Amino acid sequence: MWPDRSAASTHRTVYERRTPEPRLVDRSLAGSRQAVFWLEDSRSPSYPSLAADARADLTVVGAGYAGLWTAVLAKRRDPSTRVVLLEAERVGWAASGRNGGFCEASLTHGEENGRRRWPAEHDELTRLGRANLDALEKDVRDLGIDAQLERTGMLSVAVEPHQVDWIRGSEGFLDQESVRREIDSPVFLAGEWDRDDCALVHPARLAHGLARVAAELGVEVHEHTTVTGLETRGPGPVRVRTGGGTVTSDRVALATNVFPSLLRRTRLMTVPVYDYVLMTEPLTAEQRTALGWANRQGLGDLANQFHYSRLTADGRVLWGGYDAVYHRGRRVRASYEHRPETFRRLASHFLTAFPQLEGVRFSHRWAGAIDTSTQFAAFHGLAARGRVAYAAGFTGLGVGATRFAAEVMLDRLAGERTERTELEMVRRHPLPFPPEPVAGVGIALTRWSLDRADHREGRRNTFLRALDAAGLGFDS
Repeated sequence: MWPDRSAASTHRTVYERRTPEPRLVDRSLAGSRQAVFWLEDSRSPSYPSLAADARADLTVVGAGYAGLWTAVLAKRRDPSTRVVLLEAERVGWAASGRNGGFCEASLTHGEENGRRRWPAEHDELTRLGRANLDALEKDVRDLGIDAQLERTGMLSVAVEPHQVDWIRGSEGFLDQESVRREIDSPVFLAGEWDRDDCALVHPARLAHGLARVAAELGVEVHEHTTVTGLETRGPGPVRVRTGGGTVTSDRVALATNVFPSLLRRTRLMTVPVYDYVLMTEPLTAEQRTALGWANRQGLGDLANQFHYSRLTADGRVLWGGYDAVYHRGRRVRASYEHRPETFRRLASHFLTAFPQLEGVRFSHRWAGAIDTSTQFAAFHGLAARGRVAYAAGFTGLGVGATRFAAEVMLDRLAGERTERTELEMVRRHPLPFPPEPVAGVGIALTRWSLDRADHREGRRNTFLRALDAAGLGFDS
């Protein structure tokens, strides 16, 4: 549909200039399984499905991070509150169990996005985001959750000459020699190390640990319980319908993330965008020495189509990102997780970045759907005369921001005015995505334009500049 990439580019990216031999890519993927490493590496008990009508003070829909934090924090605020948590599949099986495990302080998807959209609140949002990350770290430790949390920070690296200028002079700047002392890659030209505003976690263990704590606090957790609708007519309780019964409660928190909203008003607020990940086998001692990475930072590059990477507790390397794929129709389907061409591209880029790891095999490959909003950060809301709260649209940065969203939902359901609820970011909704086929065309054009910018030394075309002017632009 769009012009050929080579015709639009002025230069090839480093991943095209240093492409490894196809046989090396084939070898690295041989024997890899389509499976989520994190979910295989975490044990969780089964929770019963809802089998009869029930009564609750608070019903939470969705047992990902947002729903789990809402349930746990509600019980900590008032242990006498009867909380019912409903999950259509298993606890943490979707985005919360298959993300990269980057738990960032930012509530706004980065400083530039926050300054552009909420300039008057930037300092306050930064402070609240850091306080939220501190509180999350304390909660994980106080609650005894084995989430393998490491507050190692985030290293952002330039892989093209023009990207070096973007970070030169910033706090935490590392020149080429310094950045390669941290993580040795021939394609890293410079870096910026934010040492405090990012922690790494084991995603599935965090989700399963929160579910354990919720159950111990008295939350009634039900898996394999699909919510089919809400009854909110009149001033009385809200009825949450499922295939196994109806839960009647005074308040409801919706934490359905990327899945179709139970509220018609928010169904066009998000689209599912698929992200893809590879995980290596554990590195040998020699491979670890060749790689460096003694400080175990999170890693990401500065391209529009960026990669992210990290080490696991058992010495594997996770490598993901670059392709972000939208399928027209806004559907979430397991079949979309199988994309051989993307896994091959990721493997090729990995070997470009780390040629000293030639011979390393990938043990796992998987994908997941990100709930993308037009403001690239979460939105929050109330419905049914204040009886239903919701949050969604985390756009791939929800590991930490979901805890903040849980606090917002609980504040609003309690009718409390807090510094969180008074934020413009919380009170204002993003623009909805248009219906199909316009949404599909616009998303494809945006993705093509971002790719073209990466091939034109970061220069944005007319379409991207128009999005920037309309307040819809984003760099990655």
